[in-house]
Amino acid sequence: METTSNVAVTETSLTPEQYRKKMQRRKEVQDERIAQASPEKGLIIVNTGNGKGKTTAALGMVLRSLGHGYNVAIIQFIKGAWEPSEKKVFSLWQDQLEFHAMGEGFTWETQDRDRDTEKAVEAWHKGLEYIYNPDFKLVLLDEINIALKLGYLQIEAVLAGLEQKPADKHVILTGRNAPPALIARADLVTEMNLVKHPLRDQGIKAQPGIEF
Repeated sequence: METTSNVAVTETSLTPEQYRKKMQRRKEVQDERIAQASPEKGLIIVNTGNGKGKTTAALGMVLRSLGHGYNVAIIQFIKGAWEPSEKKVFSLWQDQLEFHAMGEGFTWETQDRDRDTEKAVEAWHKGLEYIYNPDFKLVLLDEINIALKLGYLQIEAVLAGLEQKPADKHVILTGRNAPPALIARADLVTEMNLVKHPLRDQGIKAQPGIEF
């Protein structure tokens, strides 16, 4: 397998003319791939894995959608007992954005499975309202994978709901341990791998602006 450093050496060893021809060929391949791609389609997107950045990446897509003038809905599972800073920022787009933090905190803090299940089901039903609503281009179901893993929601119900979305609707589902059936159904899956963590490895608490 060719490493990044080997690629760099190979690229820099080319003459200007060799490099130009190589980039031209790469452009032709990319142009052909784009020309054969399907037209616009609503995507099911999954951000999962043990590493940080799943919600952060999803919020980047939210910002892009808002920038295009689309209506967006964010439904936060599990989270909700605290006031996320992103909610304050997104209030600037209150005409385009609906934000619902519908959990009551981490499960080890709530310590009430029945209540956690009730709140997760309530959040899922709220999410379905926006998934079915053709006026909303993007729906973010933040930490829904955790609710699925803990059995608060059934994967069959979630997959059935996703099948009913409008054809051009994008839905993002975040949280570690995404079920295999959801990964199989998704159009785009990204796994965040944990390499090093400030709390686990250095005893550093969550930092404002970085984690909340």
